Amino acid sequence: MLHTSHTLRIAGTGSYCPSRIVTNDELALSAPTNAQWVVDNLGIRERRVAAEGERSSDLATEAGLRAIADAGIGRNDVDLIIVATATPDRKAPSTACIVQNKLGISNKSPAFDIAAVCSGFLYGMTVASHFVQSGTHRNVLLIGADTFSKITDWSRRDCVFFGDGAGAALLQRTDYERALFSSSLYADGSGQDNFTVYPGDHTFSMDAHAVYTLGTVVLPAAIAEVTAANGLSLSDVAAIIPHQPSMRLLRRTGEVLGLPFERIKTNMERYANTSSGTIPILLDEVNRNGQLAKDDLIAFAAVGSGWTWGAALYRWH
Repeated sequence: MLHTSHTLRIAGTGSYCPSRIVTNDELALSAPTNAQWVVDNLGIRERRVAAEGERSSDLATEAGLRAIADAGIGRNDVDLIIVATATPDRKAPSTACIVQNKLGISNKSPAFDIAAVCSGFLYGMTVASHFVQSGTHRNVLLIGADTFSKITDWSRRDCVFFGDGAGAALLQRTDYERALFSSSLYADGSGQDNFTVYPGDHTFSMDAHAVYTLGTVVLPAAIAEVTAANGLSLSDVAAIIPHQPSMRLLRRTGEVLGLPFERIKTNMERYANTSSGTIPILLDEVNRNGQLAKDDLIAFAAVGSGWTWGAALYRWH
């Protein structure tokens, strides 16, 4: 289950969220919820919601453009596109192919989607690292993008959890002697009904208690396991950049790990849970705000529908 590479570098990051802001107060007008309860329990004050004709590929394309620019390469230098999404534009073709076309990339490089819901970006980063490590691809554009507003019943209480957004990372091979990317991924299909879109339905069904109960166990365990497997301790980790399920779940994760909560980065107050987009959006913010120093050890972690979950370590450079 453990994959380790000493050849992976995050050369650029980018993110994009829709312009429309929907507050808890606005949702409370049509759903049986309380705005302050959402803040106190989930840590969410507002979320971004895509416009009528705005799709996951649109968000992904803008985030991808920003990551490409940040890496300082041309669009046609990208030789592999991976999009992690649970809300594809269409059943066919892949959203990655649509993004390739919207980016104007004409080099016929491969493009495909990954479906692991909230764990999608973490799964995608692990897959991408294999391509980079083997040397078959030089510039891998990995994007996490979701528009959960398209599968949300806005009259239900659980509408408060999600928002729309996309984040991207441009991954390259590196010869840096201290480079490290190590990940452990897991799945348990017995949890398939705890968060799902049933056949014939157009909106998701969710057991929030089950998500919290599992997440508070597997999220800290995965972080501890991948850290120990690399002969490191939690005190070596400068920052945790996790999926954003809820503030309660992340606070509990910090308590289990014995870490000060300040070391766990969050942005769900402004964006809510953007599923596959959570980790790369947060990574882009932390990167552009200058919060990462060379050789900082970063932990990524996620838990999502399926069940799927995992954690990864990356040395920033």
